[in-house]
Formats: sequence, structure tokens, C-alpha cells
Amino acid sequence: MYFTVTHTIVHVPHRPAVCGWIITYCSMTKPRGFEFWRSTLKGARYVVAPMVDQSELAWRLLSRRHGAELCYTPMLHAQVFVRDANYRRENLYSEVNQEDRPLIAQFCANDPEVFIQAALLAQDYCDAIDLNLGCPQMIAKRGHYGVFLQDEWDLLEKMIKLADEKLAVPITCKIRVFPEIEKTVKYAKVLEKAGCQLLTVHGRTKDQKGALTGIASWKHIKAVREAVNIPVFANGNIQHLSDVQRCMEETGVQGVMSAEGNLHNPALFEGCSPPVWEMAEEYLEVVEKHPPCSLSYVRAHIFKLWHHTLQIHQDLREELAKAKNVAGIAEVNRQLKQRCQEEMAKDESEWTRTDLPFPHWICQPYVRPPPKDPNTENGQKAPETKAVSVKRALEDSDGSNDSLSKNKQKKKARNPNKNFCPELKPKYIKCEQCGNPKGNKCVFSLCRGCCKRKAFKEVADCPGHGLRFKTKALKQCNSDTGGGQSNGKPNSQTVSTAVHDPL
Repeated sequence: MYFTVTHTIVHVPHRPAVCGWIITYCSMTKPRGFEFWRSTLKGARYVVAPMVDQSELAWRLLSRRHGAELCYTPMLHAQVFVRDANYRRENLYSEVNQEDRPLIAQFCANDPEVFIQAALLAQDYCDAIDLNLGCPQMIAKRGHYGVFLQDEWDLLEKMIKLADEKLAVPITCKIRVFPEIEKTVKYAKVLEKAGCQLLTVHGRTKDQKGALTGIASWKHIKAVREAVNIPVFANGNIQHLSDVQRCMEETGVQGVMSAEGNLHNPALFEGCSPPVWEMAEEYLEVVEKHPPCSLSYVRAHIFKLWHHTLQIHQDLREELAKAKNVAGIAEVNRQLKQRCQEEMAKDESEWTRTDLPFPHWICQPYVRPPPKDPNTENGQKAPETKAVSVKRALEDSDGSNDSLSKNKQKKKARNPNKNFCPELKPKYIKCEQCGNPKGNKCVFSLCRGCCKRKAFKEVADCPGHGLRFKTKALKQCNSDTGGGQSNGKPNSQTVSTAVHDPL
């Protein structure tokens, strides 16, 4: 095996440099394509998707216990990963575990250099680096990453090619499809040519999300699989193990990835549906064994597992939300278990009736209801009316809650004095330099950040922001030089030296 070792300083614009040793391997030495899938990933067929705040170490280990053969980290933000050592430690470095392999680390990025710098820092802790090209959420649109890069083929080609050249591990991609099969196939071929060694295809478009999620297109996935010469994973429409087998038969893919199906039943790949409290007990046990794990992650997982049962025992929803630690959640789980077992002991005719295929205490998928037809009301076709183009007012003049969104109504319930009218909101004077709201008592009429830089540069005080550069400099002058003053005034050269001299 041929490789070179170089001491490299990683530079990010406007960020401190990251220094470290980087091993650059010849591209011939790392496994590629099907060899990578067979040797490094051990021919993985059952895959747990990258899920923000949900595919953390404890959940990955639980999923592996129940049939998962490959897991992804939650999506990591490349720029934050490069600049923030705490972010690296909390989201990857502290989660190193030999049981948690093979593992692929996923990043979102839109800058080739930043993406490579993040990947170089992560490559020793995983088996491959994945570029997220499938996230359809609004935060991805604002940050210009995920599926919102799918039309920028030149940029993506540059990012993947650079990663393939510089990284010691293979580069993979996760994408969503275009409405047209032909364009989707062409897109996949561009990524393969650039150096992508494994492609995960989510058979939905970027507009299929939330209430409009709909059905994923396996036809798109099959077309991609037949067109490329690298392994392909399918994502979408996976709720039971039978779906996994049917998807592999219909599309010819090497593996199948599950996200929501896995969250509602982590034993999905085993082909069984255990009671929800059993999965909760086992998950909490793993959390305790492999700390730290954010309580918000734990609570979110339990809400998913208990989704159907909490429709029946709604008071436990409040108890779960108020739990302050893992022990508190475990106690709520004990109560839920007791109630469900009491119901199970009854005659089946006395069980709570639902529209679910299994009793509510069994792990099973959640199926989103289809979006409501705007032309129907209570299941009946609404009478035809002449369409009038009128925008919904932000708020009526009488302040009625009927004109507010549900989110704003909740805020109004918590704070009756909350005001949503833009005209009545307080106006803030902007900082002269950056446009952020200025401090009301700032002597420079700046925001805190700009004020701090200016006060430091000019060795001045700003009582409004609690900055005392001049005062501290004077004290240091008095202690080090016997004052450094003339007629009660500080010597500017002495003050400048006191502030800027690290000694």
C-alpha cells in the first residue's frame, strides 16, 4: 500500500486554522464500487438512514441488535464541523464504538474546500463519507445544500471529484429523483463519473415532503440501478421486512435504507413487531450504557415508538414531555407497560378499537394521511363557488385568533399580550456597520459585536455593553509602569502596549 504523510494546516475563510496530520492515500489503494460494498460494508443490505438528531450512537446500536447491517451518522454540517471542536467531539469523536461498524458519516456542504476539510477530519472515524443531496427541508433551502444542489451539476462534480482524490475512504451520495426518469439517470451518471462509489436513491422528488410525501417511485430507482456500475441503495416505501424484499426484487438494488419505518419499529429488519415498551426498555438500557445522549433525542425516539399508544393514553404524553431525565422516562414507560398489559389481559373484544393492523401497543409504521382536497368539506364535495383571489390577512383589526396560524395561536395562548402585527412591533435602530440592532446605550451607536471590535482597536470603554478596555489598560499601566500618566491622563502609547502586548 502506497501513501504519503503530510502535516497540513486546514484553512477556512474567517476561521481559525485547523492543524493536524493527514494521510493521503493513492486512489488505487482504497476499495471502489462493488469491492467497497462487499469488503468494507460487508455486503450490507439492511441500512439505517442518516436522520438529524435521531440516528445517534444509541439508536444505531439498538438497530444493529435487530438486523441493521449498516448505519449512517446524523447529517453533519461541514462548515460547523471544521470550525467547532466541540461539535466534532459531540457528534462523531465521542461516539466511536467498535460495535458501530460499518459506519458512514454524512455531511451537508456547498463548498468543495470546506467539504474536503470536514471529511479529512472525519475519515478516521468512519468507513466512508456521504454527501447529502437529498434533504428537502426549508433549512436546507436557506443554507443552500441537500436537494437544493441537484441542479448544480458542475459544483457537485467538483466536490465529489476532489473528495475521491483527497480522501482515504470512499465518497458516496444520497439523492432524490427528478420527476423525469431520464434526467434522474443522467444525474446519477454524472455523480458516478465524478467518483461516487455508492449511490442511495430516495424515490421522491424535492417537493414530496410533509403532507405531500406520497409514494416513492421505485421505477426511478430501478432505472438508475440499471444505468450505473456502482452499488445502489433504495430509499422509500419501506414499512415492513416484506417491503424490503419486494423492493430488492423489483429494482435490483444492493440494499434498502429505512428512516421512518426504523424509527417506529427498530426491529423492522428482523421481520418482527415487538411491544413498544420492550423496544423502549432496550433503547433506554443502551442509552445508559453509552452516555452521553441528549435527553431531547431520547424523548423524540420514545414519542415515535409510542405514537399509536399515546393516541389512547394521552395523559402519558404530558408525563413524557415533563420527564427530566432517563429515569423519569423509564418510569413513564413502566406505567404505559402496566396499562397495556392490563388491556391485553382482557377479552379481545374489550380491546380499544383502532384502524391499525395490529393492537396499538405493537410497533408498527405510521402512515401519513393524504392531503385534504381543497374542493371537499367533511368528505362531501363542496358547492362550486366563484373563485376570488384574496390573500389571507396576517391579522384582523380586532385581533381575532381565527386569522392566526396554529403556531401563532399557541404562542398567543402562552402569552396573551403577544403581538403579531408588523406595524405595531417595536422598531430597532440599526448598527451603522452591520445592520443588526444597535445597543440602546452604546457610545458608538453599534451592535455589541461591532462595538467590541471598535473599543478594542481604539482602547476605549463602552458602559452600555459592559466593555472596559480603557479602564483595564489604565489599571495595568498603574501596576506595571507606575502610572504611565501625565497630568492625570494616560499615555496613549503605554495604554496601547498594555492592551495589545500579550506579556
